[in-house]
This record gives sequence, C-alpha cells and structure tokens, in this order.
Amino acid sequence: MPILIGLAVLGLLLLIFGPQFWVQWALKKHGAERSDLPGTGGELARHLLDEAGLQDVAVEATEAGDHYDPEARIVRLSEGHFAGRSVAAVAVATHEVGHAIQHAREEPGFMRRMTVVGNVIWIDRVATVVLLTAPLLGVLIKAPVLILLQVGLGVVLLLVRVLVHLVTLPIEYDASFRKALPILEARGYLGEADMPAARQVLTAAAWTYVASALATLLDVMRWLRILRF
Repeated sequence: MPILIGLAVLGLLLLIFGPQFWVQWALKKHGAERSDLPGTGGELARHLLDEAGLQDVAVEATEAGDHYDPEARIVRLSEGHFAGRSVAAVAVATHEVGHAIQHAREEPGFMRRMTVVGNVIWIDRVATVVLLTAPLLGVLIKAPVLILLQVGLGVVLLLVRVLVHLVTLPIEYDASFRKALPILEARGYLGEADMPAARQVLTAAAWTYVASALATLLDVMRWLRILRF
C-alpha cells in the first residue's frame, strides 16, 4: 500500500510539474542568441502584424509572460523574446501573432475562448470565498455534510481553471501549427535546419497555459491540507 501511495503521489507531481518543466526546457534550449537572424522577436511580430493588415495591434515587452491581450489588442512578449534574436523568440512571436489573426478573423473557437477565460477570474474568487468560509460554517452550524459539500464545491470551482485551458488547447495548437508554422515555413524567417527547433518551441507555446493551469492542482492540495481533508 505505501508503494502504491508513493507511485500515486509521484504520478500527480509529474502531472503537475512535468509540462511546466518541459515548456521551460524547450524555451531555454532554443533561446540562445543568434546573430545571423535578421531581427528580434518584437520586430518580427510588428512586421507580421503589418503584413496581416493589423496595424492597430500593438507590440510591447512585458514581465507577465508571452500572450496576446484581445481586450487591449496588444501582442505582449517577455523581454527575452521581445528584444532577443533566437529561434524561441521568432517562434513565440509568430505564435502570439497567430492569436491576433484568430481575433481579427473572429474565429469561433477564439471568440468562445475569450468569453470562457474571462469568467475564470470570478470563478477563482468565488472558489476562494467558498473555501475560506467553510471553517466558519463548520463552527456556526456544525453540519459535517454541508461542510463537505461546500469544500467539494470550492475544489470543483478551482478545477474549472484546468478544464478551461484543456478545452481551449485546440486554439493554442491552431495558433502554433495552422498560423505560425506555415508562416515560418513559407516565408523563410528561419532556415530549414532550424525548423525542428521551431516546431518544438511552437508545441511548448501551445502548452504554456495548460502547464500553468495544472498548477491549480497544488492549490487544491493546499486547501485540502488547510481544511484537514
């Protein structure tokens, strides 16, 4: 039995941390500066947006991680990808431009994602309130069944974040392999020898949000420990 428990814990840790480590490894592996590349990730993003007729979409550096902000209509790149000349910078910049193209075309999957992801913030807040008030409810009404139901509801709400990003994974893959990859292949921004690395980075870019969302499982475990379940 202890062996089975240990294997289960190991499997859970691999599920939570494995994708994050792999994404970070892929980005770091292909993030070396390349003097032979003609421009930075930020410059490429600007060029691609202009070519797509999206001059109203801005490009800027950020400390909040690479992403496209549909409300502000801004492609935001980490400093290393914004100012860097690397395979990772080129691939990530093109991936985020892919999201801007999805938005401009009002592709159904992306538009649904905007609506769903916009609800994640308040779902997280409701989950926190539900879990924080569980001990108080226990003191006031002393009904174990109700407390269990409340904790269960809070955990389910936290897990919604993981589900949301798993459901929207096809939009990430579309940005990487139906938008960014054809651009890189057809327009020669990278040499043929660099394309396997670019594909790896594009895969990592597609999994970034899912990897982050899986960290929610740690929140679930933390809450269960706090509430002694």
